[in-house]
Amino acid sequence: MYVVVEGPIGVGKTSLAGRLAARYGAELNLEVVEENPFLARFYEAPEVYAFQVQVFFLLSRFKQLSALAQPGLWSGHVVSDYLFDKDFIFAAMNLREAEFALYKDLYAHLSPRLPTPDLVVYLRAEPGLLLSRIEKRGRPFERAMQAAYLAELTARYDEYFRTYPGRLLMVDASGYDFVGSAQDEQAILGRVDEALRAEGAVRG
Repeated sequence: MYVVVEGPIGVGKTSLAGRLAARYGAELNLEVVEENPFLARFYEAPEVYAFQVQVFFLLSRFKQLSALAQPGLWSGHVVSDYLFDKDFIFAAMNLREAEFALYKDLYAHLSPRLPTPDLVVYLRAEPGLLLSRIEKRGRPFERAMQAAYLAELTARYDEYFRTYPGRLLMVDASGYDFVGSAQDEQAILGRVDEALRAEGAVRG
């Protein structure tokens, strides 16, 4: 079983992915964020560092996810806190025309070589909630994050998942405090259980 939790910055992907991994006895695959050497500089000067940021993320995520297809590296179920396609969403938003053309060529060569999730959980939230959660986790390079940027990012996520061809569960994250409320945690985990059973992804 391969489950992915996806959504915009600050929505709670890693928190939910960790809870799902514990529930299913799965290995947890987390994206590399703070290790990106260009990320802090991107938030200061996005027009200068956008391409470097996206290529680092593209290659880093490809290396991580390609390991899922190699026998022996992962013992069974896997829960990941990102979808490979998220990088394309950010690239389409941040890169200039010539840069994006080069990026798309790289993406087209890498994407087909990766496994397809059994289920994607799309956590969605409005920019105000995202900003409050971003402030709470206190990453220094995210302090300048603007509501307008998050609004555009959320719109692009919505558009992507509107036509997503795979198995999808969309969850309004504003309706669940799965970090602070045990009741909400069980409610959202139950919804994922139902989605997996409906798709036949969980056996035994």
